[in-house]
Amino acid sequence: MPFYLTTPIYYVNGEPHLGHVYTTVAADVVARHMRQRGEDVFFLTGTDEHGEPVSLAAEREGIPPRELADRNAERFKQVAARINATNDFFIRTSDPEHAAVVSEVVTRLKDNGHVYEGTYEGWYCPRCADFKTDSELLDGDRCPIHLIELEREQEDNWFFRLSTFQEPLEQLYAENPEWVLPGSRYNEALSFIKGGLQDLSLSRARISWGVPVPWDPDQVIYVWIDALLNYYSALSYAREGEDLTEKFWPADVHLIAKDILKFHAVFWPALLMAADLPVPARLYVHGYLLMDDHKMSKSLGNVLDPFKVMDIYGTDALRYYLLREVSFGQDGSISPEGFESRYNTELANDYGNLASRTLAMIKRYRDGVVPESEPAAGLVDEFGDLTTTVCARLDRIEVSAALDEIWTRVRLLNRYVQDSEPWKLAKDPQSAGDLDVILYGLAEGLRVVSLLLLPYLPETADRLLAALGQEERSIEAARFAASRGGARIGDLGQLFPKIESPEATAA
Repeated sequence: MPFYLTTPIYYVNGEPHLGHVYTTVAADVVARHMRQRGEDVFFLTGTDEHGEPVSLAAEREGIPPRELADRNAERFKQVAARINATNDFFIRTSDPEHAAVVSEVVTRLKDNGHVYEGTYEGWYCPRCADFKTDSELLDGDRCPIHLIELEREQEDNWFFRLSTFQEPLEQLYAENPEWVLPGSRYNEALSFIKGGLQDLSLSRARISWGVPVPWDPDQVIYVWIDALLNYYSALSYAREGEDLTEKFWPADVHLIAKDILKFHAVFWPALLMAADLPVPARLYVHGYLLMDDHKMSKSLGNVLDPFKVMDIYGTDALRYYLLREVSFGQDGSISPEGFESRYNTELANDYGNLASRTLAMIKRYRDGVVPESEPAAGLVDEFGDLTTTVCARLDRIEVSAALDEIWTRVRLLNRYVQDSEPWKLAKDPQSAGDLDVILYGLAEGLRVVSLLLLPYLPETADRLLAALGQEERSIEAARFAASRGGARIGDLGQLFPKIESPEATAA
């Protein structure tokens, strides 16, 4: 079955930081998992390159917006590759193919009677590229995200009749109670809709860096309308000589952060309805990575450099930490200290040492061959529904909860080693059968958790599976006792070597 998954596209007014990596890693976990299940996955990410945030950043550097966009888009491509994201396409909104689709869709909106001329006045944040209502402002007329003081602006624009979609949007939410997940974000979006929708400025007159309005080239299309259409436009040209729109549209999941909820959960479905296009199946909204009690943000300066973290600790360690430290969907604080603790106690000790001990005992006590044995009943019970549970969690994009389920079994296997004491049984020839049960159970448990960890730790889990003599990587194989033993194990080495660098993750 086709499965279409997207991240938001990232502003090129600065270089990528861990906040951007967070969303892309989560999306990649879902994409990899769905491929393990045999789904035909299309995974999209990319960069948002038009509008005032980009033009202002370029002006500060004294360079054209195109030069800034080219430079930073490449950096976002590099970080996606570095974190081992398996995206099928990287879209740039400066792509001429994207601009052509934007022009076609907004023309359709106008032809369908949903566009008119008007004058807009309101509080405008140039960093959000968004007009704020009075109720959204902090004290001192400040942006709630960027904390900067805003000024009221007035401009003659083209408008989209968002207000006419009040009832269709309420109906969409009533008929699809899980259209936005988690539930708290559904309630937030629905509350915004029920509060009354105002028509949306479709164009900007004072900005030149953007897609021109087809019938009024002195204006450019509002950057958010331009950006939202990337999810639709990409399918028309992502694969040379082929239009994938019919196969993959509408998207199965748009993965976004909570600061862009309004645009995706309200503006986006209304635009699609107005253009006679199907709406996506689901939005999943995650929280913020926080440092110093604020959302990680280039403009606030509270960022961690993902490249530095990966240079020292490796890519898999970063992927794991981001989805383990903060429950996906919620806000949560991150820190260099928290990263180091997770690395040492969970990756190096829980998983790495378990793997090393298990393989060493099989080499020492069974000449490097996994015993053929019946598994211990207790392990069968503990692992019985694990794969089903993980699949159900990831169907709902609960990537941290799924990881918690897997890690519970990693810790269970560690307790099993300590409680069963195989090194003592190895001294007694009469206990050979019992030792086979234990060693088989450890190897089989490691095989199952490693298959389920492949989306999270693609390099590490693959190394361990190879060392266990396993070739199968599908989710079907992730059933405890599906492998009956007999595999010859290989060399593994240290999965997560000790790092002597307490300041390693400093920005």
